[in-house]
Amino acid sequence: MPETPNLFLHVGKQVKDEYGRAVGKIASFAVSPQGKFDAVFIEQGDGKFNRHSVEHLQIDGIEITLISRIKSRATMFSDQIPLIWRKDQALKDLNDKKKISPGLYEELHTTFDGALTQLKRDAQALSEEIEKEIARCSREIIEQNYALVHLEIEHEIGKIDGQCYETAFSMIQENLKRVQIEKSDLDFTRTKLSNILLGDATKLPIPEKSKVSEGSTKGFSSLSLGPDLPEPPVVVYVKEIGKSSI
Repeated sequence: MPETPNLFLHVGKQVKDEYGRAVGKIASFAVSPQGKFDAVFIEQGDGKFNRHSVEHLQIDGIEITLISRIKSRATMFSDQIPLIWRKDQALKDLNDKKKISPGLYEELHTTFDGALTQLKRDAQALSEEIEKEIARCSREIIEQNYALVHLEIEHEIGKIDGQCYETAFSMIQENLKRVQIEKSDLDFTRTKLSNILLGDATKLPIPEKSKVSEGSTKGFSSLSLGPDLPEPPVVVYVKEIGKSSI
């Protein structure tokens, strides 16, 4: 049996989320009496500590990533709900073929049905949580678009020099791309859960394999916005400023 790696060697190291955003630094781990690592304590940038399951921690060389709890739970539901349903169907087939007693069938069917009901209830609650997270991402996208609007305006009228503009633009653009990718992931996860709850796991959309590009792309018009987003108002505002000869 391979030895359990000593995760305490990673204390003090930086942790990022799946989209490259800094989560914080590893402060410690919770270890069971049997030596199993159960949880990780992460110090956030504001000094607060959060506890996360070690199962959500992914270590790849020097890269340490905290996997989304929502996506982990959605994957679990997507695996377990169809599995229990298939087991219950197999049990019914055995009962129809008279291979098990009616009493045993009823007992096991009740167990499977109860587990399935609970899983679906929990999956529905997770789906509602995902809806809130998608709404949060939508708000962040709008806010960051407005941040770009004001940045472009101030640069256009000469209140921000080129170097400051490039730095700020690159920072906002990268953040915007990350939120867009996160929103796409959440949309896909919501659809996946919905199809599982409806009993149709075959109608799943193909998620886009996008990555946050390194470096900034010059110019607001080069920003790649999702099809469901409103056209950034910065173009209109900047043109209006130009017309008024500011």
